[in-house]
Amino acid sequence: MSGRRARGPLQQVRRRSRELQAQVEALRAESAAPAPGQRKALSRRCMQLKKLVDENTNALHNLKKSDEPAPVGNYDQRKEEEEKLLLKLSQQLQKLVLVLDQDNGTMNYAVGEERQKDPQTEDENGEEDESEDEESSDSEETDDEEEDKLLDDPNVKECIAVGNFNAQQEGDLTFTKGEVLLIHDKKADGWWVAENSKGERGLVPRTYLAVHNDDVDSQEQSEEHIEVVDETADGTEIKKRTDSHWSAVRRAIAENDTVEVLATIGAVPAGFRQSTLSQLLEEGNQFRASYFLQPELTPSQLAFKDLVWNSDKNTIYPRPTRVSLIVTLCSCKMIPLPGVSIQVLSRHVRLCLFDGNRVLSNVHTVRATWQPKNPQTWTFSPRVTGILPSLLDGDCFVRSNSLSSDIGILFELGITYIRNSTGDRGELSCGWAFLKLFTSNGMPVPSKMYELLLNGGTPYERGVEVDPSISRRGSGVFHQFITLKKQPVLVVKLRSLSAQSKDILNLLPETLIGSMCYIHLLIFYRQILGDALLKDRISAQSTELICNPILATFPQLVDQPDLMDALRSAWADRERTLKRSEKRDQEFLKSLFVLVYHDSVFPLLQSTFLPDYKWAEEESEASRWKVIADFLEKSRENDGALQYLLSSENTHKAFDIAELSYDFLGETRKNNPGV
Repeated sequence: MSGRRARGPLQQVRRRSRELQAQVEALRAESAAPAPGQRKALSRRCMQLKKLVDENTNALHNLKKSDEPAPVGNYDQRKEEEEKLLLKLSQQLQKLVLVLDQDNGTMNYAVGEERQKDPQTEDENGEEDESEDEESSDSEETDDEEEDKLLDDPNVKECIAVGNFNAQQEGDLTFTKGEVLLIHDKKADGWWVAENSKGERGLVPRTYLAVHNDDVDSQEQSEEHIEVVDETADGTEIKKRTDSHWSAVRRAIAENDTVEVLATIGAVPAGFRQSTLSQLLEEGNQFRASYFLQPELTPSQLAFKDLVWNSDKNTIYPRPTRVSLIVTLCSCKMIPLPGVSIQVLSRHVRLCLFDGNRVLSNVHTVRATWQPKNPQTWTFSPRVTGILPSLLDGDCFVRSNSLSSDIGILFELGITYIRNSTGDRGELSCGWAFLKLFTSNGMPVPSKMYELLLNGGTPYERGVEVDPSISRRGSGVFHQFITLKKQPVLVVKLRSLSAQSKDILNLLPETLIGSMCYIHLLIFYRQILGDALLKDRISAQSTELICNPILATFPQLVDQPDLMDALRSAWADRERTLKRSEKRDQEFLKSLFVLVYHDSVFPLLQSTFLPDYKWAEEESEASRWKVIADFLEKSRENDGALQYLLSSENTHKAFDIAELSYDFLGETRKNNPGV
C-alpha cells in the first residue's frame, strides 16, 4: 500500500488558514452578545488568534514556488488569494478587539464613577482596600473563567436558567428563571438546542444559562450568576431581555449562519449552504452571459481577439476552442426535501466553468421540474406545447479557451425559498458536483453519461455531506452499499459534436455557456456585430458611437429568458414562411432577423407595461409573459408592430440614446475596469 503524499508548503499554509478562519468565525459569533464576565477572556483569545494569523502570514510571505515538492498550478494567484484571506482575518480580529476593549472601558468607567462618590472613605481604607479589591477581582475572574469552561464543556448537559426568556420567533424555546434545561447541542454562535421538562425543544441563549448544581440552593445559585444576564453597569437592576435572538444571530455571523439556524430547527439538512453562484450573479454583470457576449480586445487594444473578419466569405471567422461541447442535464435523484417552515419557489441547477479556485465563465441557470408524487427527483427539458422555454432547456453548450489543466464544469443545485414565518427570501445550495473535463495526461474525458455524487457545503469546502443522517462513511461494506443508493446524485451526459455542430459553435464567443435552443440567435448577433465593427466601420481606429438598436439592446435580452423565448417564437413563425433558397441566403436571413427583432422584442424592452424581470417570482413571471404574449399576437395580426406602437393605449419609457447607440469602448470600460 503506497504512502500518502506529503502536503506542500503552500497547501499546509492554506490548511492552517482554513482552521484559523473557522476559529475567527466561532469567536465572532460568541462575541456577538457576551456576558459581562466574558469580555476579557474573549479579548485575550482575540489577541492570541491575531498572533497566530500574523505568524501564518509571515510563513506565507517566506514561501517560494521552488519549495514545492510538485508543480502547483496558478501558484502566484493562490498565494495572493491566501494573503487576502489572512489580511481579512487580521482586520476582523482588530475590530473585534477594539469593540471588546471599548465595552470593558465602559464598564470600568461606571465602576470608577461609583467609587468616587465617597473619596474620604476611600482614602482612609487606602492600601488595604486596593489589595482586597485586587484579590477579589482576581478570584472573580478565575471563577468566571472556570465557570465558562465548565458551561461550555460538551459533557455538561444540564443547565439552569438564570433569567426569564420569551420566545419571539419560530425555533425559540420559552423558559423561566430557575428552570432546568437539558442541552442537546452547544452551537458556537451562542444559541444552543435545549429541551425542557415537557419534552419541548428549541434554541436558547447561552447567556441565560448556568451550570446546574444539585447541592446548591436554587436561590443562591441565581444570585451568584446574576451578572450573566443583562445587567446595568452599577449592578442595581437586571433588565429583562426584549429583543429576539435572531438579531444577535444576524449581527454575529455571516450569511451561512442563516442556513445553520434553518438546519437547527430542522428546516434544511446540515449540508445546505447559501448559494455561491447566485451570490456571484448578484455582485454584478461579470458572471452574466451579457458580459461574455462582448468581443474581447487584444493586449494592444487595437484589434479584437475573438472577432476576426473573413473577407473571402464576407462573414466572421469561426474560432475553434480547447473546450467546445454539449452537456445535457438528465435528472437529479434523492435530493433532500426542505421542511414545511419554508416554501420552495424554484428548483434549479446553476453551472459554470471552474478550475477549483476561480469561476472562468458566465453562470448559466436551468430550472428543474418535479412531480408531487416524487419530489426528490428533478427532471429537465419537459415536453410542452409550442416552444420549450429556454429556462427549462437541459441541453447546454459549453465553450472555453482556458489552458488550465484543472478546468471542469461546476454544477450547483439550488432552491429559491421564502420563510413562512418571516417572509424572508433567499437561495440555498442543495449540493454541488464537479466534472473535470481533462484527464491527468491532458486528454478530454470521454463523451458519455456521468452520475455525479453531490457534495455538501460550498465548492471551497471539502468533506461535507449534503445530509449527514445518510452518511456514506460507515465502516461496513453492506452499510455503504445501502446508503449509496440513498445519496443525492446529478445525472449528466457529455455529447460529442458533429462537424456541423462544431462549425456552429465556433461562431460563438470563445468563452460562453448557454442554452442550445437559442444558439442561432446568438450567431445572428455575432454576425451583425462583425458587420458593424469590422466590415462597415470607416476606420479600424474609429471610436464613434454605432447606431444599431440590436447591438445596443441584445445583451439585455440574454439575461431575460422570457424575452429570448419571445424572439425565438417570432423568428420561428417568420422562418416557416421562407423558401429553401431564402434559407440558404445568409445576408437575406440576417436582414430578416433585424426586421423580426424590431417587430418583437425591441418594443417590449421599452414598454411600461412589462414589469422588471425578477427571479423566481411566479406572479411577476406570469404578468410578464401575459404582456409578451399579447404583444406578439397583435404584432402577428397586424403584420408588424407599427400599428400597436402608434396606438394611444400603449405607453413607453422616455427615449434614451442608449436604446439606439452601441458604444463598444464604453461597454468594455464598464465591464472590465482594467481596460
